[in-house]
Amino acid sequence: MTTSYHIGNVVCAIIEREGRFLIARRPLGKHLARKWEFPGSKVETGESEAEALERELIEELGVRMEIVERLMPVEHCYADRSLRLIAFHCRIAAGAPNAGEHEELRWIDIGEADDYDFPEADLPILAEYRQKIAASVQSLPGKRRGTA
Repeated sequence: MTTSYHIGNVVCAIIEREGRFLIARRPLGKHLARKWEFPGSKVETGESEAEALERELIEELGVRMEIVERLMPVEHCYADRSLRLIAFHCRIAAGAPNAGEHEELRWIDIGEADDYDFPEADLPILAEYRQKIAASVQSLPGKRRGTA
């Protein structure tokens, strides 16, 4: 399979709130239409990954983010394009998300993720996020008093 072009670096945000995270549905007429994704966009020339994420989330969702951590980048090839997807675990610092260019937004928990059709490039990110959630639940201090 030959890929016609490389998009470059694309950033996306796993925006978490109260144990749930935000997903956005791609509109008809766009590549991967009707699939659910993490909001984000291409990193433009001269931008850092964090700057691109901040710009896009303000433009796309109307929110400002606080980055919690960067996840492992994913290299993925579709039939007609390839990309390097860089995900960030985030929290909302200001604003309330609106769908903007997306068909709709939904807050889901990790147990519901398999019920949604995500682009192939997002699947390793979901897997890493799922592992991080499982690890954080196992390390909760519930039984160990006095620890932070």
